[in-house]
Amino acid sequence: GEIRHSRAALSLLGYCYYHMQDFTNAAECYEQLIQLHPEVEDYKLYYAQSLYGACAFQEAMKATFLLDNPTSHTKMVKLQAAIKYGEEDFPAAMALVEQLPVDDPDTDVDQGCLLYKMGEYEKACLKFVASMQVLGYQPDLAYNIALCHYSLKQYAAALKYIGEIIERGMREHPELGIGMTTEGIEVKSVGNTLVLHKTALIEAFNLKAAIEYQLKKYEAAQEALTDMPPRSEEELDPVTLHNQALMNMDTKPSEGFEKLAFLLQQSPFPPVTFGNLLLLYCKYEYFDLAADVMAENAHLTYKFLSTYLYEFLDAMLTSQTAPEEVKKHELFVLFFKVQESRRMRDDEGLKKSLEDYDQLLEEYIPVLMAQAKIYWNRDNYNMVEKIFRKSVEFCSEHDTWKLNVAHVLFMQENKYKEAIGFYEPIVKKHYDNILNVSAIVLANLCVSYIMTSQNEEAEELMRKIEKEEEQVSYNDPDKKVFHLCIVNLVIGYVQSHSNSI
Repeated sequence: GEIRHSRAALSLLGYCYYHMQDFTNAAECYEQLIQLHPEVEDYKLYYAQSLYGACAFQEAMKATFLLDNPTSHTKMVKLQAAIKYGEEDFPAAMALVEQLPVDDPDTDVDQGCLLYKMGEYEKACLKFVASMQVLGYQPDLAYNIALCHYSLKQYAAALKYIGEIIERGMREHPELGIGMTTEGIEVKSVGNTLVLHKTALIEAFNLKAAIEYQLKKYEAAQEALTDMPPRSEEELDPVTLHNQALMNMDTKPSEGFEKLAFLLQQSPFPPVTFGNLLLLYCKYEYFDLAADVMAENAHLTYKFLSTYLYEFLDAMLTSQTAPEEVKKHELFVLFFKVQESRRMRDDEGLKKSLEDYDQLLEEYIPVLMAQAKIYWNRDNYNMVEKIFRKSVEFCSEHDTWKLNVAHVLFMQENKYKEAIGFYEPIVKKHYDNILNVSAIVLANLCVSYIMTSQNEEAEELMRKIEKEEEQVSYNDPDKKVFHLCIVNLVIGYVQSHSNSI
């Protein structure tokens, strides 16, 4: 009772809640302070900021109208722009940012954020770099620059900025326990403090994990997540929770599904959560669950699924194949654009056409695979091969396509020689780190060698696997590797199966 009427206590409590990122309770404290002291402008500002932090955007916007002091005008406009940004009303946010003084260092940052959201990654990057030159090094700006490079697929540049954020974090804040969890050292949670927020470490590690995952370096991606300052599960932000679910899916699928489903109930959640949950349900063949989630969240379908992704999921759930033909037509159009740009020596046009082509190809491949899987599940390998042959002009250089062509040739039992032609380049590409190749690919290649009387090649490959496994055991005695074991099992099974025939 005393606290509710004590200005000092409420002010201190509000400050503490805000710095612990507990914005809902902070807003309650400042709301009471406004009632007790309506003449103090700062309380109105902190109230609106707390509501914004709690993602209560409508209430926050209403609260900004209480700010009537000319000294608060710039802060009010900045906050209103941030609220519109949070509501994804980017044109309104940009209109507000343009009202800010030109010499305000925040203007470039705000414009950069909006340009990024509008897909103008290069322009956004220039704004953030310009801000860094004026304001000096700031972790959040370094992160924004890294994010732009990531979106432009310039991973090396992104990792350079991420590395600097992490290095500074370790040097300036040893108390945050960076890397301790990966090392197996038990450390208590550092909590969601403002200090942690200002280091941009959580964002940096999440982005590092995303890049490593994109580059198919799955162990490094998992390590990036365990390297981040330790927090208890209930303290994790939505992005970290999403990435944990995604990157541990192979080993902990039930936990992953649970986390992604939980995130859908939160506000806000990472925009990719909805699509990823549906794709993973399809990958694990929980088609009924995917259909239920889509039906129960129709409003999310329109907001978070691109037309392509919606068509793809619809095809998966109803076994229709129309999206594949749509994508193929679009690829033809872009293919000719690329050729035309080359002929006209239009470098800018060529770059744009190639980027669009690569992006569309990444969308086309999963649709193609979904269509092929329908026939694969029926053991109709001839039909699968036909589907792949129809896409050869676009996909012949794509690793996923090559791998699946190899599998379907292998399964037909009379095309081992052709299968070798597809498996071999995949294995040779990773020959120096052969355990990075899936055990089943190595096993299938060995079997193909044996079935085409190339026993020496099979033995050489098996010796290479054995040598690398011995090296792994020597470096890390606790690490279990089963590549050679799986290869031997598959060879044994195929040979006994052939003999019995």
